[in-house]
Amino acid sequence: MGLSKTIWTNPTEYLRVVAPETPVLFFSPATLQATARRFLDGFPGLVTYAVKSNPEEVVVQNLSAAGVRGFDVASVAEIRLIRRLAPDAALHYHNPVRARAEIAAAVELGVRSWSVDSASELAKLIELVPSDGSEISVRFKLPVAGAAYNFGAKFGATEELAVELLQTVAAAGFIPSLTFHPGTQCTDSHAWEAYIRAAAAIAAEAGVTIARLNVGGGFPNHRLHGVVPALEATFALIDRVATEAFGAARPALVCEPGRGLCGDAFTLATRVRALRDGAHVFLNDGIYGALAELPLVGVIDRIVVLSPDGSRRTAPPQPRIVFGPTCDSVDRLPGDVALPGDIAEGDHVLFQGMGAYSAATNTRFNGFGALTIATVLALKL
Repeated sequence: MGLSKTIWTNPTEYLRVVAPETPVLFFSPATLQATARRFLDGFPGLVTYAVKSNPEEVVVQNLSAAGVRGFDVASVAEIRLIRRLAPDAALHYHNPVRARAEIAAAVELGVRSWSVDSASELAKLIELVPSDGSEISVRFKLPVAGAAYNFGAKFGATEELAVELLQTVAAAGFIPSLTFHPGTQCTDSHAWEAYIRAAAAIAAEAGVTIARLNVGGGFPNHRLHGVVPALEATFALIDRVATEAFGAARPALVCEPGRGLCGDAFTLATRVRALRDGAHVFLNDGIYGALAELPLVGVIDRIVVLSPDGSRRTAPPQPRIVFGPTCDSVDRLPGDVALPGDIAEGDHVLFQGMGAYSAATNTRFNGFGALTIATVLALKL
């Protein structure tokens, strides 16, 4: 993946001058740092970044520069990345299932915060992790509402099991904590309320005073015109409910946003390879590339189409079937996509809010997947 060393004014300037034939991710460091400050100023606790959402070094470096001092890591490779780029940062290894070799490597690299959602994995941590000063957060799950997809389908203990695990963590001499994930792109702030109150009930049933409560990721970025994330309202709700639920035993709070931090700092520019019989639009990127997660969380409707000279297509939108460049028939964006009626071959189709799970999931399937990252002062077109 190439990284442009020139800083451009905006995506329109780059597209007009360079006329790229391959997809481009436009990165705005100013937008990323402003979003980071929004979390740091508004969230009532420690802000950690979920590295998996976008592990590009420029993202980690800019978040560190903005003041982010904690990172949620899911693999030894991510641990090593953060140790190299932000050596003094706190690392939360919150992938609940790990091989023994991965646990040993993480201990060697100084990880002191872990999560777990099963008795078998907790036994491995008790066996391999020094208990002195190490935190183990029990991850639990509830039925999901208001999220794009269900993180609890793979991870999370039931409330009953969470009680047992929390008691075992405390008895083994670790710092006991709880953690949850309300689901990705969660636009219903009351999902956090249900989880926080459940966490208080779990701690009370276990008879354990927890040190910290990690309220997960799930914080949305701006993907749809009509749904602007109300982050400050969510922060205020979390703060209020934590006090109501725990009272004097309120734990320190932690969050681990991924897309909520990096999503709006990138815009993806694709190009129309062909307009087949005026009906089907073929782009030079698709679900095997930077658009990989759209079938999971839905199409972003913050889409702008520019002609090769940089002017905006403004004809009334028409529903189109949009395909990616590969020969695989599943390489199609979900549903119909509303695009200007005067769209033409060679036009640039820009998807805004594409910082999360784009560069990280891009493949080279079928020989496609060349992706450039270009730095811009602003993402405004």
